[in-house]
Amino acid sequence: MFRLFPLLLLLAATLPAPAQETVQIDAHAQATPFPHFWEQMFGSGRAILSLRESYRDDLRAVKKITDFRYVRFHAILHDEVGVYNEDEHGNPVYNFAYVDQIYDGLLKNGVRPVVEISFMPKKLAFNPDALHPFWYKPNVSPPKSMERWDDLITHFAQHLVDRYGINEVAQWYFEVWNEPNIDFWNGIPREKSYFELYDHTAKSLKSVNPRLRVGGPATAAAHWVDEFLAHTAANHVPVDFVSTHGYADDSVEDMIGTDEKIPMDDRVCRAVQKVHNQILASSTPNVPLFWTEWNVPGHMEARDTTYVGPALANTIRECDGGMVDMMSFWTFSDVFEEGGPAPRPFEGAFGLRAKGGINKPSFYDFALLHQLGDERLPNPSHNVLVTRRKDGTLVIAAWNLVDPEDRGESVAMKLDVHNVPPNTLISIQRVDNEHANVLPKYAAMGSPLDPSESQVDQLNQETSLGPSEQTHLKNDQLILKLEPNALILLEMKP
Repeated sequence: MFRLFPLLLLLAATLPAPAQETVQIDAHAQATPFPHFWEQMFGSGRAILSLRESYRDDLRAVKKITDFRYVRFHAILHDEVGVYNEDEHGNPVYNFAYVDQIYDGLLKNGVRPVVEISFMPKKLAFNPDALHPFWYKPNVSPPKSMERWDDLITHFAQHLVDRYGINEVAQWYFEVWNEPNIDFWNGIPREKSYFELYDHTAKSLKSVNPRLRVGGPATAAAHWVDEFLAHTAANHVPVDFVSTHGYADDSVEDMIGTDEKIPMDDRVCRAVQKVHNQILASSTPNVPLFWTEWNVPGHMEARDTTYVGPALANTIRECDGGMVDMMSFWTFSDVFEEGGPAPRPFEGAFGLRAKGGINKPSFYDFALLHQLGDERLPNPSHNVLVTRRKDGTLVIAAWNLVDPEDRGESVAMKLDVHNVPPNTLISIQRVDNEHANVLPKYAAMGSPLDPSESQVDQLNQETSLGPSEQTHLKNDQLILKLEPNALILLEMKP
C-alpha cells in the first residue's frame, strides 16, 4: 500500500483537471451567417506613413493573414501631403502627386481606402495656429472660407474619379473628419460647426458623382449619432454610412451614457449596440454602421500581450448578429507617430506588428480568427465561438480571458461534440505564453532597442504558428486546458 501511494499521486498529477465548463456543440445545428466584420478594415496612423516601405511591409503581412479590404488613416489633407497651397494672389493651387502615390500603393496591395477627410491645410485654416498636440501637429481649425473648402473637396474628388475611374472610387468610403466632438476639431460651437462642415463636404462629393459614398460623424466614444442623423434628415443631407469610435477603456459614462458598472471587456459592444439602436430609431434605419476605431485597454502594455486574442474573440462574440457592418482595429502597424517615432519595440502601442515588423501575439490572434467559418452555430458559452465552413468543417475558437491586472488561473473546458463521426481528427493551433508569444523571445535576445533585420526574422520564425497539433475526439469529447489569456483554434473536418 505504501509503495502504491507515490504512483497514485503521479497518476493524479497527470490526469486532466475536472472541466470548469462543459460546452455542448451540435455539428448539425441551424446556423446563422457569420460575416468577418472584425477584419474587413484596419486603421493606421496618417496618410504620409503609407509611403514608407516599413508601412507597406506591415500592410502586406496583415493582408496575408486577414485578407482585409479597407484601410483608414488620418490627414490626407495635412500640409506634408501638399494638396493645398495658394499662389501670390491668394488663388488655390492643388497638387495631388503624393495623394496618387498613397492610393496607388494601397490599390497595388489589394486594399482600398476609407478616405478620412482631414485635417485642415494651414493656408485654408481660419486659425493657422490651431495645432493638435500630436507629434505631426495637424491643424484642427475650420476653413476660413466654406466656398474654398467646397472647391478643394470638389477638385480632390474629381481628381480621384479621373485617375481611378468611378467604378473603382465608388467602392471607397469618404468619412468627414476625425473625432470632431473632442480636440481634433475647434469649430465653435463644436457640434453645429461640424455639421456645417459635413453638409458642405457631402454635397461637394455628391456633386462630382452621386455614387461616391460619404458618412460621419466619426466621433470619439460613440457621441452625436442621434443628433447627426436628425440633422442630416431634417436638412436632406446625404449619409451613406454612420461611423463612430469606442475603445474598451473609454468610460461607461462617456461612451454609453449610464453609471452602470460594465467591465472593460464588454464596453465596446455595449456601445455598438447603443449606436445600432439609435440608427434603427432614425429615419434611415438601414444605413450601415462602421466602427472605425477600437482596441483593447491600453494599460499595462496589454496590447503587446496574449490578452489581445481572448479580448478580440470576446468582442467578436458580443458584436456579432448584424449590429455592425465593419469594425476597424486601431491599428495594423506600429509604424505610427502620434507621439513621435517609436524609441523601441513593445511600448503597448496599438498595432499588430511592432517596430521593425515584429509580429506581436495579436498578429497571430487575427491569423487564427481569420480561419473561422462563415456560419455561426448557436452556443451560450461566453468563452467559445462555434462556426462552420461551407465544406462542413467545424472551426471553434476557445479562450480564457483574464484582465491584464489580474493573475487568473488555467481552466479546463470539456467539449461535447454531437453529430460528427467517431474519432474525428482535430487540428489545434494556439496563442498563449508558450506559443506565438514574442515577448519572452525578445527578452531572451536582450531586448534590443533597434532590432536588426536578422533579429526580426529570428523572432518571427521562433513565434510562427507552425504545424497544427493533431488529436482525436474520444467518445465525442475533448478536454482543453487553457492558461490565462490563451486562445485556441480547433478544426474538425467532416
